Amino acid sequence: MATLLIQGGQVVNPAGDNGHLDILIEDGVIKRMEPLLFETADEVIDAGGCVVSPGFVDVHSHFRDPGQTYKEDILTGAAAAKRGGYTSIVMMANTVPPIDNAETLRYVLDKGKETGIHIHACGTVTRGMQGKELSPLEELWENGAVGFTDDGKPLMDAQIVKEVMQTLASWGKGIVSFHEEDPAYIETPGYNKGRASEHYGIGGADREAEIVMIKRDIELAMETGAHIDIQHISTKEGVELVRQARKDKQNIHAEATPHHFSLTEEAAIEYGTLAKMNPPLRTEEDRQAIIDGLADGTIEMIATDHAPHSSEEKAKGLTEAPSGIIGLETALPLGLMHLVGNGALTVEDLVDRMSTGPARIYDLDAGVLAPGRPADLVIFDPEERWTAGNYASRSENTPFTGMTMTGKVKYTICGGKVVYKDEEN
Repeated sequence: MATLLIQGGQVVNPAGDNGHLDILIEDGVIKRMEPLLFETADEVIDAGGCVVSPGFVDVHSHFRDPGQTYKEDILTGAAAAKRGGYTSIVMMANTVPPIDNAETLRYVLDKGKETGIHIHACGTVTRGMQGKELSPLEELWENGAVGFTDDGKPLMDAQIVKEVMQTLASWGKGIVSFHEEDPAYIETPGYNKGRASEHYGIGGADREAEIVMIKRDIELAMETGAHIDIQHISTKEGVELVRQARKDKQNIHAEATPHHFSLTEEAAIEYGTLAKMNPPLRTEEDRQAIIDGLADGTIEMIATDHAPHSSEEKAKGLTEAPSGIIGLETALPLGLMHLVGNGALTVEDLVDRMSTGPARIYDLDAGVLAPGRPADLVIFDPEERWTAGNYASRSENTPFTGMTMTGKVKYTICGGKVVYKDEEN
């Protein structure tokens, strides 16, 4: 019976006991959580000066496997996740081919079992992500899909959207997540219509692209009762729409990315394609609105939208380079610096948005530390400073490289096993 004892840490556990607690783990399960446990164990970790929390849960990652493994595969994506403190990942379905059938889904989930962490996946809403015909939703669900999304593409057919919502509502389970960008309002994707588009002399992506789609999908969710996830919210108006909807209906959920609460369109001017993303970085007012939404619980989830691309692809011109940045390895310090550091969130709030909240909304067996629960946790030093770079991800497309970060993962533990250890320990 393998045992692991974690001593001396500050347990931050939004849905359970908190404080200076030692944790005894036996055969992958938490056995005891008490102050000053004087137990013998096969392995002992001194967590003094560190926070011990549930492992992080990312409900929005792109691992590019199958089909584009030169950017990332499930094993390298999982390595980046472990380094970032994540023990549960939900892969997006826009692989090549997309996850619109049981065979591709089983391939992803089977390969995920080799990683040492929990790899989940969404199925597509529509076949081939073409927006015309529903995927075999029940088949995908029965084979392990934890939700449905055509992320990367907006769903423009409102009838298709209503049909998937009605299906999930009839099941009484499942969630559908939305990439909210109406192409009618986008001349050049990846850059905000404003300072960034003016700087480059391009059309840019107007904020209305997000606003009109969020309005539609909230209305349909309120009508059908289906649970929805408004992905990577970027506008102050979008945040307010979700805030008002949640006053009446708790089936409306939203996520924000670390880059949208850390950066503005000024980064797109400074870093070019390394800060090109959909939806784009917007204004300081939008950034502050996202922070406020995270603070008051309007936005319940921080999701990375980890989107790896090759250096050669990102070196293309402003309009030709693909959108997206990697995010798993820098999410924690960005949250500590831009949310906790300015007093908007407590560390417990941050852990809730990065772990407990996403696990609850996607109905995953994660996000809580308690006796009898799976021993999936992260140990991090909230004060340690380090320089971003030397990524575990196969890709390096991020504007954060070379920046000083505050807050570092020291251990990631999944199923009671140490799957990542900071080599500087």
